[in-house]
Amino acid sequence: MSETSAATKAPASPFNRNNPYASRLRENVRLNKSGSAKDTRHIVIELGSGGPAYACGDSLGVLPRNPDRLVDEFLRKLDLTGDASLREILAATFILNRVGKKFVKAVADKASGPARDRLQALCADEKKLDEYVFDRDVVDVLQDAPGVKLDPAELPGLLNKIAPRLYSIASSPDHRPGEVHLTVAVVQYTTHGRPKQGLASGYLADLAAASSVPVYVQPTRHFHLPAPDRDVIMVGPGTGIAPFRAFLQHRAKHGHTGRNWLFFGDQHAATDFLYGDEFASAQKAGHLHRLSTAFSRDQAEKIYVQHRMEQDGAELWRWLEKGAYFYVCGDAKRMAKDVHQALLAITAKHGGKTPEQAEEYVSVTLAKTEKRYLKDVY
Repeated sequence: MSETSAATKAPASPFNRNNPYASRLRENVRLNKSGSAKDTRHIVIELGSGGPAYACGDSLGVLPRNPDRLVDEFLRKLDLTGDASLREILAATFILNRVGKKFVKAVADKASGPARDRLQALCADEKKLDEYVFDRDVVDVLQDAPGVKLDPAELPGLLNKIAPRLYSIASSPDHRPGEVHLTVAVVQYTTHGRPKQGLASGYLADLAAASSVPVYVQPTRHFHLPAPDRDVIMVGPGTGIAPFRAFLQHRAKHGHTGRNWLFFGDQHAATDFLYGDEFASAQKAGHLHRLSTAFSRDQAEKIYVQHRMEQDGAELWRWLEKGAYFYVCGDAKRMAKDVHQALLAITAKHGGKTPEQAEEYVSVTLAKTEKRYLKDVY
């Protein structure tokens, strides 16, 4: 734990996933400009004086609901539209936008004719069943088996429960007290002739002002700011920018003297530079000392944050040598791995180390011994 993290850690909260706080939505603003292929929202949630406290680096747990249109469509297919209590249970408790195997097998058992033969053959082949459920929701399955009826009492055993979605907090608790900010990429796609949304991101995107939002704070175990005089290097493409917006706000507010270097990437500078105006202001005010951007689709060759790291490798190595903390937030599957490889390459080239020595320095010395290489990836 850093010298300051104990002081900035939020107190224990009575609110959790089983006892969320009923917050209110204050703002829901699209960050991407017109013409962007993406829909990223800046969400401001009002906690007031009675809500959970948080610290930079923490996450906010959001308990989403299914959209009314999906619940209604599901109940119509099952001819259960008159049951108000069932409607509420389905909306708040069970996942409808992604179907599970138990539901498909139950529908296959109750289907008739060619639909029954097809679905039962599918259920007998695990690989084909995996492919079938991958991009379908509950309504898609019922469309493949017209007329199937399920007893309301059966449904809880056939559907998976909604789990909270954790979002990296995009604000310092001291920036606008009583509020918490999120940066949310809205997942939208069309499969099998029907438009669909991610459960949590769609829920937040569709919320109107003053809507109630059940939330709780999930404290971070490790993703804390260092001592005020330490330099920080932050790599956060896309919505990975969230905690670093919070870090910059907090360091500016409290007069931290350590330097701040931000790497940000997305598709197009003109439409996808999330919080670009804020970062320009932070640079002008002297709070953001270096800003390295990578807009992958603005030139023929795709450029990502790891490429910018390697281009500035000599300077990045100097910062690390002087004790800088290195943070990365965002996609775990590709981005974080590519950033890790770039860090190894920089350490080998500018630190004069063999590949084995670079691995030892990055993965052991930096990450485990000195705890200066910190990740918030998902």
